[in-house]
Amino acid sequence: MLKKARGFTLIELLIVVAVVGILSAIVVPNALVAIQKAKQKETMKQIVHLATACADYVTTVGYAPDSGNQSGPLSPGNNFISAISPMFLRVCPVSDQWGNPFRVYTGTAVSSVYNIPADDIGDDDFLIVSLGRDGEDGGDESFTYNASNPVAGMYRINSIADFDNDLININGSWIHAPRIMFRGS
Repeated sequence: MLKKARGFTLIELLIVVAVVGILSAIVVPNALVAIQKAKQKETMKQIVHLATACADYVTTVGYAPDSGNQSGPLSPGNNFISAISPMFLRVCPVSDQWGNPFRVYTGTAVSSVYNIPADDIGDDDFLIVSLGRDGEDGGDESFTYNASNPVAGMYRINSIADFDNDLININGSWIHAPRIMFRGS
């Protein structure tokens, strides 16, 4: 009597490898986009927390934290962080979810970036920026602030490269961020 061989045939193994390859080709890109979306959403949440703390500070004191002196990347223990933490924000985030420092501009320093008109800026204004996934200025070189249409800077996420775009919030309002998509739009 012959023993029946146990195991898989070459054809069965090739089919399994092909199926695994097809599934990974579908799943991996979607997983990468999902990870970047999660990082972007958390970064936006941190910016909102920073903006709320700044607005509370302005309401209490009358001018933005370290007004006119904060102009660029945050660093642990600088005057801006000391002003808002822990009274207005328990723990002040210094870096976004991609590991890049937030850029904060207060008072007259706000008009030094994105062509924001100096006439519209006072000591109580603040601008909070994440440079996005690439951590470089101008991942979206076409952006310039448009005072007559502040939401003109909103964009859609169409590809993984769109996560390189800066996230920009002025006085608690988004002027450059992903457009929120609703059902049917």
